[in-house]
Amino acid sequence: MTFVQGLLKGKVAFVAGGTSGINLAIADALAQYGASVCVMSRDPAKVDTATAHLARHGGEVRGYPGDVRDFGAVERVVGSATDALGAFDIVVSGAAGNFICPANKLSPNGFRVVVDIDLIGTFHVLRAAYGSLRRPGASIINISAPQSTEAFWGQAHVSAAKAGVDMLTRSLAVEWGHEGIRVNAIVPGPIEGTEGVERLAPTPEIREAWGKANPMRRTGTGAEVANVALFLSSEAASYVNGAIIYCDGGQVLGGARDYRESWEALQAAKGG
Repeated sequence: MTFVQGLLKGKVAFVAGGTSGINLAIADALAQYGASVCVMSRDPAKVDTATAHLARHGGEVRGYPGDVRDFGAVERVVGSATDALGAFDIVVSGAAGNFICPANKLSPNGFRVVVDIDLIGTFHVLRAAYGSLRRPGASIINISAPQSTEAFWGQAHVSAAKAGVDMLTRSLAVEWGHEGIRVNAIVPGPIEGTEGVERLAPTPEIREAWGKANPMRRTGTGAEVANVALFLSSEAASYVNGAIIYCDGGQVLGGARDYRESWEALQAAKGG
């Protein structure tokens, strides 16, 4: 899909987790259509690679290492990004962690890590960015997951975290809407080439089966999720607030997914 060139010219975007997968695809689209972009993630090498990739569009790009679980670190990155680029028009919170594990084998630390990254991390990003948001007109986009509304085998930790992200999205849409700040979320389905799909569908056979099971008979692409983010970032979505938008080919209509086959494949690969 092609949007009007310069759609986001003069805008400033901050993308947490924007160095790989869906988040990098969104950052890339924002930069392509004219926004100045700052990305943040834990891995300094990934930050450097991502900023070099985004710079090819010719706009201003910044990248800083930071862990969304550390509020102080997020505050420092937000401060540096604001000093360099100005007030934020667009904030994307997409850092996430996931793995397959049935609840009876899930350690308390494993549960906590996912909640800390997905839910607490999202709050940290939005809370730290709040003072740097342009008023009116800022657009916040959280990246959720189908586990937020569907019960998935081996995904109790992610379901709990992402359900929290959805409600945080709605709550802040209510609290911040009067300031002209819109808060929405995107729920991607299985997106090819992402770490999430590689972890949850560890074999080519499982990934092929996922595509066939989708109402559209295929998996999605990062660019398709980025198109939704572009819409939410633009004036075309000026009255869209508190929405949870699915970009999954209709997968959510098919009900919960059973990850036991993926779990068994992973255990076999480990020799367990």
